[in-house]
Amino acid sequence: VAAFARSSIRSTPPLMSKDAPAPIGPYSQAVKAGNLLFLSGQIAIDPKTNQMTSGSIEDQTKQVLNNLDAVLKASGMSMENVVNAIVFLKDVNDFGKMNAVYGTYFKDKPPARATVQIARLPRDALIEISAIASK
Repeated sequence: VAAFARSSIRSTPPLMSKDAPAPIGPYSQAVKAGNLLFLSGQIAIDPKTNQMTSGSIEDQTKQVLNNLDAVLKASGMSMENVVNAIVFLKDVNDFGKMNAVYGTYFKDKPPARATVQIARLPRDALIEISAIASK
């Protein structure tokens, strides 16, 4: 029954964008279920080099949001479609700097959001963001 329910809700195969980093594990960049798009967490990997963006929290935040935007575009959506985001910070003291950059991507109708500090992120990233979008 669970397999039937999942197959009837998840109407498309996993979404992939060449303009975002390829998954580094057994997960998809995004999965569509009905009118919702569930975006996996992105860290500041430059998709052209497959290397971490070095530098400040601002630089990493921009790269993360650009990666999410690329996956959204591959699905026919944009940042305006994001209804929920979860921000994982290595250091919550970076919140203000992250928030300043984040606000430039969500100007008019920012999504609901949670922000948490965690002990460590993949590749020692300073930030990771996952999101849910709706069309």
